[in-house]
Amino acid sequence: MAPPGQGPSTRRDFRLLWTGETVSGLGNSITAVALPLIAVVVLDAGSTAVGLIAAAVWLPWLLVGLPVGAWADRMRKRPLMITCDLVSAATLLSIPLAASLDALTFPHLVAAALICGTAAVCFNTAYHSYIPIVLDGRDLLGGNARLQGSEAATQVAGPGAAGLLAQAFGAVTALVADAVTFLVSAVCLKRIRAVEPDRAPDGARVPLRRQIVEGLRFVGRDRYLRPMVTWGALINMALTGYQAVQVVFLVRTVGLNPAMVGLLLTGGSAGGIVGALLAGRVSRRFGTARGLLLLQVATAPFALLLPMTTAGPGLLLFAAGAFLVGIGVSVANIVVGSFRQTYCPPRMLGRVVATAMMINHSTIPLGSLLGGVLGDAVGYRTAMGIMTGVVALSWLVLVMSPMRREHDLPRTREPEQAHTEGPKQPR
Repeated sequence: MAPPGQGPSTRRDFRLLWTGETVSGLGNSITAVALPLIAVVVLDAGSTAVGLIAAAVWLPWLLVGLPVGAWADRMRKRPLMITCDLVSAATLLSIPLAASLDALTFPHLVAAALICGTAAVCFNTAYHSYIPIVLDGRDLLGGNARLQGSEAATQVAGPGAAGLLAQAFGAVTALVADAVTFLVSAVCLKRIRAVEPDRAPDGARVPLRRQIVEGLRFVGRDRYLRPMVTWGALINMALTGYQAVQVVFLVRTVGLNPAMVGLLLTGGSAGGIVGALLAGRVSRRFGTARGLLLLQVATAPFALLLPMTTAGPGLLLFAAGAFLVGIGVSVANIVVGSFRQTYCPPRMLGRVVATAMMINHSTIPLGSLLGGVLGDAVGYRTAMGIMTGVVALSWLVLVMSPMRREHDLPRTREPEQAHTEGPKQPR
């Protein structure tokens, strides 16, 4: 184990986790563009159908998110993540196989999205609880910044790669690369040596429903976690609402080819890289609470540039808006994720993560469907304007929370908060 102060990058296990997630993230970002392109270009689907595919990816968070959190607190995280990687790889390979047999259908795409989405629920819940184990509780902000930065970097490369692959070989080919990345991730996870602590002896005897309720109460009664998940649910709905229609908007309204669509979608990911680099500096300069608020106020309104996009020089509006929104979202992900990992008791971290992510992600299917339906009903540009308008105002939720009075978010939870302060807060 690396001595304190050398940073997370010096630790072998973290490097393996980082490498596996970076490669897998590249594949995920390819899929995020490839699936809508397959639906639009190969199956001639409309924006409602594209929204349905996006909703299917996120619907499992609403269906199984809470029990998965309780299960993750009962079992070892690494074997669960490896299994999820293998399931995702097999599912994605089924799409090009079906296409080669001329048997690819829209229900197949939806089913694949549901299966991969369920695997992602299990993986991400275990993954966020596994980071403190790999880092031994140290350098969490730095480790999360590196993971977020590499995730954003792969999202820069992924859409461009997906667009080029789709242009050269067809959109279905891009999924083969994604399947391979999940296999690489599984190999990296297999090589990690960190020993997970034994679960509590009585953990398995506690009824699952009781554990789920405990996680819900912890989040619902906490004055910091509650506004965070409320804001997360709102902005996720709005982000996925315009993302569900943005590919169709760029292809059919602006008139771009797949390669240009992939290139343009890298703007938000480039902002994510910058946000990952800025997170530590902003937190040190302004404090974790104040810095989070300032970045949201400064970046979210630029989402309104996206629906103003036109061909030619007007493409810069989309790139600039996505870039600045990406900065704010990236910093928020790092600060909020690191806060949860230090603030929550280790025995409940899986449930707290799953509860927060279930609430945050429960609005994603709604946003995806709403964006798709609005696109077909009122036009793609108008739908983009409605959803980006919500993004532009989302920071008001955080400004109205108790963190507006704080310089830094607390590192530990006050024991009496859930019983005294919690019920006084509006639900």
